[in-house]
Formats: sequence, structure tokens, C-alpha cells
Amino acid sequence: MGSIELQQVRKSFGAVNIIKGVDLEIKNGEFVVFVGPSGCGKSTLLRLIAGLEDVTGGKVVIDGKDATDLGPAQRGLAMVFQSYALYPHMSVRNNIAFPLKMAKAPKDIIDAKVKRAAATLNLTDYLDRRPGQLSGGQRQRVAIGRAIVREPSAFLFDEPLSNLDAALRVQMRLEIGELHNALKTTMIYVTHDQVEAMTMADKIVVLDLGAIAQVGAPLDLYNRPDNLFVARFIGSPTMNIAKGPSAAKRGADSIGIRPEHTDISTTAGEWPGTVRIAEHLGSETFVYVDVDGVGPFTVRVDGEAPLHTDDRVFLNPREPRLHKFNAAGQRIAA
Repeated sequence: MGSIELQQVRKSFGAVNIIKGVDLEIKNGEFVVFVGPSGCGKSTLLRLIAGLEDVTGGKVVIDGKDATDLGPAQRGLAMVFQSYALYPHMSVRNNIAFPLKMAKAPKDIIDAKVKRAAATLNLTDYLDRRPGQLSGGQRQRVAIGRAIVREPSAFLFDEPLSNLDAALRVQMRLEIGELHNALKTTMIYVTHDQVEAMTMADKIVVLDLGAIAQVGAPLDLYNRPDNLFVARFIGSPTMNIAKGPSAAKRGADSIGIRPEHTDISTTAGEWPGTVRIAEHLGSETFVYVDVDGVGPFTVRVDGEAPLHTDDRVFLNPREPRLHKFNAAGQRIAA
């Protein structure tokens, strides 16, 4: 089992409220990603679940039992940190086995679990090496292996890929996803990278200043953001936002349109503007446009668009894909 429920969980440091009454249900076997900008409280919330921080108020319920006052070792969870925290003088085998040895597990059980974890993570050929002889991605797999052998009810990942280069991050995203499919264990993953959130999660929890802005499946958040904060945060490049007459005539304070849902023309359209720069990437082109009286817009165009700096263009939003928001920044139902 690996269900986790937060009931009005709060965390304050002195007079500063970091987590502001979070209610959240995580089902057994789900891959849930906490995402948001720096300072939104996502790592603090993970540490409250792990028991590494004491809650100021509310309850943490794990598998139906109140775990609010339990220590980290009593919660049945395993955490993988941003830093690998491996023992440099120990072999990979002994690093993975360390929590079992501390628990005084029998040697045959330790050997079997280490062997199984190493096979799952493609580390079998590296068991006798030390961390200094491994790549960053391999060291991260060792840290994950050390968590696997504990057979936790849930894995907690705190920005585990932020120290890796771009290519390794993509590789490790795939490997962690495959690991979740193989183990079927609950995973909670913290990241500031919304691309990681979109590609890995069953369910995304978007946090804003210690409160939940929206919870949902990745494409639900992408296609139907509840508010301007989520609309701007989810999606890369970010959603274009327009105010003024264009919004008012559609009964909104502001409207949003994603770069791929905006058509660009050199002849006519709703929003005239000037190309600042066009990024030609081969399969697609990103065109950055200063729209007259509105501001900067980004347009994604398939293929090699013949546009260049200072070209005059016109933008047309695809009306069915427009998002409307009221003065409070909340979504207006269609």
C-alpha cells in the first residue's frame, strides 16, 4: 500500500506561513509531481510527508493511519535527494545495502535485494565500483537503488535530476518512468521543471506560494488551466496572455492562447506586430512577435517559417482554443 492523504497541512517558520492549509489525496501506485517556481513550498511539503519537518497544523495520513507524529523511519517511505549522498569509500554494492545493514537484515536477504535492485537499475556490472568511478546518472541510480531495497510504500524524489546535464535528464526521466511502471509503487516527485512534470506524472500538483493552484492530469492542466498562474506556468513556451479590447469583446478581463494555437500571416489578422526574432529549429520555428498595443507573443510554426527580424506580421488566435479569465485571474467557464 502507498496511499497518502494531507488534511489541512500547514507549516510556519515563526510568523512566516510556508504551507497554507493543503488538502491532497494521493492514491496507491500514483506518480504525483509537485511543481512550481522556487519558493512555492514544494520541497517543504515533501519533507512534511517524509517526516523531516514537523507540521504546524493538520494531519499526514499514510495508508489510512495518522502518521503526523511519527518519525521518518516509522513512516515506511524512502527519499531520494537532489544530492546523491553516497558514501565515497563504499562500493556500489555496499551503498545500496547500507539501509538493510543498518536494519540488521540477514545477509542472504541483503544479497538478494541488492542483486534484484541492481538488475532493475542496470547496475549489475558496477556493483564493485565506487561512486567516484560512475557517471552522474549511474550515481543517481545507486541512490534510487538504496531506496528500492527498503521496499517502501512510497518513494519521495526531491529534484533528483537537477544536477545532471540535459541529455542525462532526459534519459533518467525515462528510467524513472520505467521504474514506476515496473514497481507499481507510489511516487511523489518534486521539480521546478514543468517539462518533467508533464512527461512523468499521472497527476500534477501545481503549487503557488504554499497553496495548491490546481491538481489534475498533465493534459487537463494544459488544456483547461483553472487560473492565470497555471496557464502561464504549464506549457513551454508559456501561454500568451492578452488584455484590453481583444479580451473585453470576448467577455473576459484577459484571454490566453498557446503558441501552437496562434496562426501567423503576412497579410491580415487581428493582432498586427513586428517579429523580434525567429528561431529556426528545423522541424519547427518559434517566432517572437511584439504585438502592437498588446505586448510580446510567441508563435510555434511547423517547419521552416520564412520570417525574419523586423518583418511585419498579423496574428490570429484559433477561437475554440482561447482561454478566458476574469479580473481575479480565474478561468471563465465556456
